[in-house]
Amino acid sequence: MTNIHDMAAVDLLAAYKSRTLSPVEAVDAVISRIEAWEPKLKALYAPDFDGARKEAKAAEQRWQKGEPKGALDGVPITIKENIATRGVPVPLGTAAAELMPAAADAPAAARVREAGALILAKTTMPDYGMLSSGRSSFHPLTRNPWNLAWNPGGSSAGAGAAAAAGYGPLHLGTDIGGSVRLPATWNGIFTLKPSLGRVPVDPPYFGRVVGPMTRTVADSALLMAELAKADWRDHMSLPLASLDWSAGPLEPNGLKIGLHLDAGSGLPVDPEVKAAIEGAAKLFADAGAAIEPVAPFLSPEMLHLQDLFWRVRSWVDFSGLSHARQASVLPFIADWCRGGADVSGAAVIRTVNNYMAIRAAAIKATRGFDYVLSPVSPVPTYRAEWETPTNDVKRPLEHISFTMPYNMSEQPAASINCAYSSEGKPIGVQIAGRRFDDLGVMRLARWFEAARGAQRKWPEPAVG
Repeated sequence: MTNIHDMAAVDLLAAYKSRTLSPVEAVDAVISRIEAWEPKLKALYAPDFDGARKEAKAAEQRWQKGEPKGALDGVPITIKENIATRGVPVPLGTAAAELMPAAADAPAAARVREAGALILAKTTMPDYGMLSSGRSSFHPLTRNPWNLAWNPGGSSAGAGAAAAAGYGPLHLGTDIGGSVRLPATWNGIFTLKPSLGRVPVDPPYFGRVVGPMTRTVADSALLMAELAKADWRDHMSLPLASLDWSAGPLEPNGLKIGLHLDAGSGLPVDPEVKAAIEGAAKLFADAGAAIEPVAPFLSPEMLHLQDLFWRVRSWVDFSGLSHARQASVLPFIADWCRGGADVSGAAVIRTVNNYMAIRAAAIKATRGFDYVLSPVSPVPTYRAEWETPTNDVKRPLEHISFTMPYNMSEQPAASINCAYSSEGKPIGVQIAGRRFDDLGVMRLARWFEAARGAQRKWPEPAVG
């Protein structure tokens, strides 16, 4: 029998409807799981278990009357720290932040609260969300539940770790260059980076999205049905679309699928990662898809200029801090920000033009395919104490050459576990689709989820 804390959201809802389980029992079970893991995992910020229990009691009463509040009524959820929830400060992962309570829920938080989800806690992130790591000057070091010596990835570090550890079924993260997909691949969970604007974001920014992070595709689909509702605060959002997020799997037979194994820049693809992605591609081929190679399209110069674009953007914010606050920023991030100082106007324009060049290159390279398979990261996860897989502030983006282009091009891209390394590190395959085809990516991932077979048992907290 599945433990309550391991139950999918869709199964919890079915149990509530049949009255074989109550939201109170579910929340208590998840909180017990958190209490077993959290002293070592450190995935949470601002937990509100008393508030969640109170809301669970109200949800229980609604279900007893057969009058649920919404599609997520009584389901536990965590929300990444940079997605504002009313009354909770938003430190952006850095000790340099002023801790002012948020005046209102951000769009994603508002949608899940309206649907009846029980907000257990916020989840951790590194300083300003600019690391693929659980390192932060504000939060304790977040670790990977598969092995506490491993990195959970980032910047949705706590969300990825929480999903794998069984902190309930639903988690929200954000992604501007890989920040939901990298924790997904390194924690063995599922995520969708939606098309830009599919999920309203406040404040919106180039490439920034909010995405679901769950153990199953069905649970992410359940979340997307709520997250994709309109919100006027995102002036970059897409028109509201009638999408059946619960649609069944998309059969690969007859699809033309690209296989992208060389990004053209960044770290070389680890042999075990390459073998895992090729193994995933074989499943699609055996099901009738035509698999063809995708040529490299991100040059080292493009990767360098994207790094400079973000450095300059972050330097503007960092340089506005007092010296005392600058000194409290994670040293790696402070040094990285300083790399954006004294950059000429002409150089800044080159970085902006490069943003558009990456966008064009990604669309051109993938336009001939229905979907594209690739690694999420060229390497498996790495040491928990490191900021990036290179641990080199001069080479901070070497691991995002497969993920970042789809933020620039606004294309949807998912990460779903496909294998494990010889050390037991999870490896995810990225499934990218054409712009706006979020539902197709989700449906193809749903097919792969069934085709890949049983996965390893989720990690358990160490005793003692």
